[in-house]
Amino acid sequence: MIKYALACDKGHTFESWFADSAAYDKQAKRGLVTCPVCNSAKVEKAIMAPRLAGTRKRAKAQDVETIPAPDKAPMAMMSPMEMELRAKLKELREHIVKNADNVGEKFPEEARKMHYGETEHRSIYGVASLDDAKELAEEGIDVHPIPALPDERN
Repeated sequence: MIKYALACDKGHTFESWFADSAAYDKQAKRGLVTCPVCNSAKVEKAIMAPRLAGTRKRAKAQDVETIPAPDKAPMAMMSPMEMELRAKLKELREHIVKNADNVGEKFPEEARKMHYGETEHRSIYGVASLDDAKELAEEGIDVHPIPALPDERN
């Protein structure tokens, strides 16, 4: 699951969840993504600021589990602005790994404990199924996928 900040051509902003970025692209192309305020189908992704907290050092970048890539994946040539965004996403990923606790498979359980006040709030990361992520979102628990980027070329 991925949550996008969106904006219509009339300047209204809103957020929406999609199964993945391809699902958003497909729905937007068909005019199925519309502004909840004015019903405009001229909607674009807006810039979202990540929510970061905590300063604990727990794990290294190689400890982050990523979803394996399919045999074929969408490709793009990136503009300088997109390359800068990619660098920021890499920086965000490194910051999370450096400053958050890796709770692995216990991510949904730990996120719920913090949300419901059973344990102290701290920055965590781990793995969750798409169903777990959807359930967390439905409970009002604000979680986000960690950006997965292909290895850098040397």
